[in-house]
Amino acid sequence: MPFHFSTEVIVRFAETDAAGVAHHSAYLVWFEAARVAYLAEHAGGYQALRDKGIESPVVEISVRYFSPARFDDKLRVYARVFDIRGARFRCQYVVERDGERLAEGSSLHALVDARTFRPTRMPAWLREAIREAESNNSSIDESQLSRKGLMR
Repeated sequence: MPFHFSTEVIVRFAETDAAGVAHHSAYLVWFEAARVAYLAEHAGGYQALRDKGIESPVVEISVRYFSPARFDDKLRVYARVFDIRGARFRCQYVVERDGERLAEGSSLHALVDARTFRPTRMPAWLREAIREAESNNSSIDESQLSRKGLMR
């Protein structure tokens, strides 16, 4: 499944330890930054969901680390949305630096009514925006990521 979206992040000093290595928790922040940027580009932004009375809490997240990021590194974070089922969806991420895979991961999200926090099905407008985003012709497919060492 190809990636159609990516964003750049720069490792901030506050995200590193005394040796200048990015803390493992920073990757979760970068995943969120990519996810929010993805929604901004393709679905009117996360605030558009909130304006329509929908929240999308993370219910599960995982990261697999391969190589450390360091202070001031320019990173490319790839994101895609898939596995849409009723009131949930999954995002997948790859973090790379100059073609080297540093980490990959995924997050599972619920869709809930903002007032009651009860599950709510993904609205048709959001499903369509994701479908369009994921069928975009300007994509980076897994074979390109594999050649760059980003996907196994």
